[in-house]
Amino acid sequence: MSEPRPDDHDPAADPGPTDEPTASGAAPVTEPATDQVAQPQRPRRVALLAVIASVIIVLDLITKIIAVALLTPGESPRILGGLVYFSLIRNPGAAFSMATGMTWVLAVIAVIVVVVIIRMAARLRSVPWAVCLGLILGGAIGNLIDRIFRSPGFMQGHVVDFVSVFGPNAEYFPVFNVADSAITIGGITLVVTALLGIDFDGTRLRGKEHQQAQEPGRG
Repeated sequence: MSEPRPDDHDPAADPGPTDEPTASGAAPVTEPATDQVAQPQRPRRVALLAVIASVIIVLDLITKIIAVALLTPGESPRILGGLVYFSLIRNPGAAFSMATGMTWVLAVIAVIVVVVIIRMAARLRSVPWAVCLGLILGGAIGNLIDRIFRSPGFMQGHVVDFVSVFGPNAEYFPVFNVADSAITIGGITLVVTALLGIDFDGTRLRGKEHQQAQEPGRG
């Protein structure tokens, strides 16, 4: 039996380097990484929403108690040179005295709004959304408390309004309260937030569209 010579080479025993180009000149195919690092999620904003809503509820309740105790219907003390008047009015309608005669319907709508916002809160990760929803939630609960506990009865209670601007007794502008102001500001903030493309989870919609366009199989 002859011994193998030094220049003998077994191709099966030596597959050769794997990084060399193939015979067709194409670069070797590498497997895509399966363990991609996921971007950290933004922190939840439930606490911020709850704090804002709580502050609005407390301020609304305190100012209404003071207004009922100190103001007399028909009398309108003025401050700031007549820019603001304190006119006590019992409002059976919606914010800014709208939809009078639909008290129980407005109360049911307020309950629905509160439930929807509370259900959404667990997924809330955007500061602007937390601010606007906190204002709306606080205002809705503030007026809902009047609907439930004030006369003439359950879900029929009249809301206490007491701020009249530019003139007394809603002469130029509807009388309102802290809750009405919070609902209005929250609604405007919500519209602006949506127009800016800020999503509920804190990301921007344009950024999401760009990221989806970059993903394989999309575009």
